[in-house]
Amino acid sequence: MRKIKFKIPKIKIKQVTADQLTERLLLLNLYITQGLTLFIGLIWLLFQKRNPFELFSLPKNESFVAWGLGLAAIMLAVDFLVSRIMPEESMDDGGINQLLFGNRPIWHIICIAAIVAVCEELLFRGAIQYAIGPYWTSIIFAVIHIRYLKHWIPTGWVFLSSYGLGYIYIQSGTLLAPIVCHFVIDCISGFVIRFRREAS
Repeated sequence: MRKIKFKIPKIKIKQVTADQLTERLLLLNLYITQGLTLFIGLIWLLFQKRNPFELFSLPKNESFVAWGLGLAAIMLAVDFLVSRIMPEESMDDGGINQLLFGNRPIWHIICIAAIVAVCEELLFRGAIQYAIGPYWTSIIFAVIHIRYLKHWIPTGWVFLSSYGLGYIYIQSGTLLAPIVCHFVIDCISGFVIRFRREAS
């Protein structure tokens, strides 16, 4: 009997730098990864036998807004100070944020910030932190922001930011607090990049 041989194609994965990326490819990558993040988060929550909709239910008081906006204000202030003190190359992300937000319309920046905030907080604070706590969640969160790993300052800052998001989730008792914070930070950061480029 003749054997049938199957040839499995070799898939090569290589790191792409910002100058090799196009805006369209970067956006496609962003939406695919956020879709996967949301999917993994929902599946994880179902394995935990928890209702994802309950995480988004409005609490009786609006203190979650104060937690979210308060942490966002602190993080933005610290980020501003660090960027003024430290050399620019120590905060370099390879030009990804510039490519993502530099020419983006305002409405699109708001959409990106909202999608990222909901998807990432659902997975990291909603599912992972519930399983392993804020410390290990923050380590994973820092590691997945791979573009910062070459520089210890932004990597440490991502870890501390994640821990802060985990803290306000615990204190407020609702996932809406870290979502508000995450959204505000990404939105303002995107606007700063967008209008800085327009002014130059």
